[in-house]
Amino acid sequence: MVCLLWVLTGFSWSSLGFDSHVSGYANEFGEAFRSHVPLSIVKLSYGISSAYVLADACNTGLRVYKKTPPAEAIRRSGMAGCDVLVWQAFASVIIPGITINRIVAGSTFVLQKSIKIPINKIKWISTIAGLLSIPIIIKPIDHFVDLTMDNSIRKFYKISDN
Repeated sequence: MVCLLWVLTGFSWSSLGFDSHVSGYANEFGEAFRSHVPLSIVKLSYGISSAYVLADACNTGLRVYKKTPPAEAIRRSGMAGCDVLVWQAFASVIIPGITINRIVAGSTFVLQKSIKIPINKIKWISTIAGLLSIPIIIKPIDHFVDLTMDNSIRKFYKISDN
């Protein structure tokens, strides 16, 4: 449904002056702030990131469809869209979310056991640690997901010209 609306309306985040890639990181911010906000806000951050993943997969499939000969268009665009969907789900949502969650939880645990300061300050220090780790974890996670997919599911199909 989202893909159909995207195609029919020609909607683009960039037409609104918004870099859509930022929305892919929403769940990482949600995880970093988990101890300060209601659970519904954390879930919303995952919804935003998931919408970005779906939009990117649809956009990639559509781009491949438009530049592929008709006989191959559906197959190639479907494979390209699915490849992006799997890659983005792991590299933008699942693995970063778990990683930030564990960084924040781990730093909270260590600080509680080692320093006698109020829990509210510990939560903020842990949140800052989670936020500061976001730019550090992105490239290694991307590389890991590429390597894993190249050595598993991508062996079953070949995507070219996307």
